Amino acid sequence: MIHFILLGVVYLAFISLGLPDGVFGVAWPNMRLAMGQPLQSAGLVTLVMTVCSAISGFASATVLKRLGTGPVVMISGFLTGLALLGFSFGPSFGVLLLLVVPLGLGAGSVDAGLNQFVARHYSSRHMNWLHGCWGLGAMLGPVIMGVAMANASNVANESAGALGTGWMHGYRQIAFIQLGLSILFLFTLPMWRRHQAAPGTAASHEPAAARKPLNAKAPWLAVSLYPVYVAGEMGTGLWAATILVDGRGMAPAQAGIWVSGFYGAIMTGRFATGLLAAHLGNRKLVRYGLFLAMLGAALFSVSALPPTLSLAALILLGLGFAPVYPSLMHEAASRFDADTARVVIGRQVAFAYVGSAAGPAALGLLAAAAGPVAIMPMVLLAVVLMLVLSEWLNRMT
Repeated sequence: MIHFILLGVVYLAFISLGLPDGVFGVAWPNMRLAMGQPLQSAGLVTLVMTVCSAISGFASATVLKRLGTGPVVMISGFLTGLALLGFSFGPSFGVLLLLVVPLGLGAGSVDAGLNQFVARHYSSRHMNWLHGCWGLGAMLGPVIMGVAMANASNVANESAGALGTGWMHGYRQIAFIQLGLSILFLFTLPMWRRHQAAPGTAASHEPAAARKPLNAKAPWLAVSLYPVYVAGEMGTGLWAATILVDGRGMAPAQAGIWVSGFYGAIMTGRFATGLLAAHLGNRKLVRYGLFLAMLGAALFSVSALPPTLSLAALILLGLGFAPVYPSLMHEAASRFDADTARVVIGRQVAFAYVGSAAGPAALGLLAAAAGPVAIMPMVLLAVVLMLVLSEWLNRMT
C-alpha cells in the first residue's frame, strides 16, 4: 500500500516541478514593466536559474546519499515555494535574481531525486507517466497565471496598474500550492524511509552479475545524450513558430496553436508510452521514438510542405520525442549499479538544463546567420546523433 501511496506523492511532486516552468514567459511582459527592465533581461534570469539547477543536479548524488530522497524533495519544495512567494511581492530586479537561486537549486534537486527514486523503485511505465505529470504541471502553471492576470485586468475602476499586479497574484497562488505540497511531503517522510528500507521495493532490473563489465566511457555516454535531446526538443518548441511565421507565412496565433500541439503530443505520448513500456522495454522505446522523431523532423524541414502535413510533422516529432527522456533516465538503473546510476542520473538532469539553455540559443544564432530554414535540418541532425549515441551505449552496456 505504501508503495502506491508514495507513487501518488511522487506524481504530485513532479506536477509541482512543472508548475513554475511555463509561468515566467507569461508573466515577464508585465514583470519587466514593473521593474523597469528591457525585454532581453529575461535571458539573465533564465541563465541564473539554469546554472543553479545544473549545479544542484551535479551535487544531487552526494546530497541524496546523505539525506535521502524524501527530505530532499521536502526541502526543495519549501525552497521553491518560498522563492515564488518572494516573486509575488514584486521585488526589484536585483532581488529577483537572488530569489532565482533557491528556485533553481530546488528544481534541480527535485528533478534528480525523483528521477533516481522512480528509476530505482518503479517500472518504466511509471517513469513515463512521471514525466507526463511534469507536462501537466507545465500546462497548468500558465493557466493559473493567465487567469490571475485576466482577473486583475477586469477589476472595476482599475487602471493599467491592476494589470501590472496580476502576475504577483499568479505567483502567490502557485507559491501556496508549492508550500502546501511541501507540507504534504513533510508528513510523508516516514513513508519514504519505510519504503526504501523495505525489501523487494526496487524495480525488476537486470541483476548486477548479468551486466557487462562497466566501460569507463559508458556513464559519460549516457549523460551526453541529454544536452543533445533537450537542444532538439526545446529548440523545436522555441523556434517552430518563427519557422512557420517567417518562413511559411502563417499567422502568429495559428503558429502558436500548432506549437502547443507539439508539446501536447509529448505529454500525451508519455502517458501512452507508459502502457507500452512493459512490453517493449526502454531501449526499444528510445529506438522507435527516435525513428519517429527523425521522420517528423525530416518532414518539417521541407519548406514547401502543405500546412496540414506541417502540423502532422510537428505531432510526429513530439510523439517521437515523448519516450526518449524518461526511458533513457529509467534505463540508467539497469545499465549501472546503484551508486553509479545515482551519479549518472544527477548528471543527466544537470546536462539537460545545460542543453535547455545552450541548444535553443545556438539554433537562434544559426537562424540569424542562415535564416529559420536552417533550424530543422540541425534538429534532424541532433536526432540522428542521438540514435547513433544510444545504439553505441546499448552495445557498450
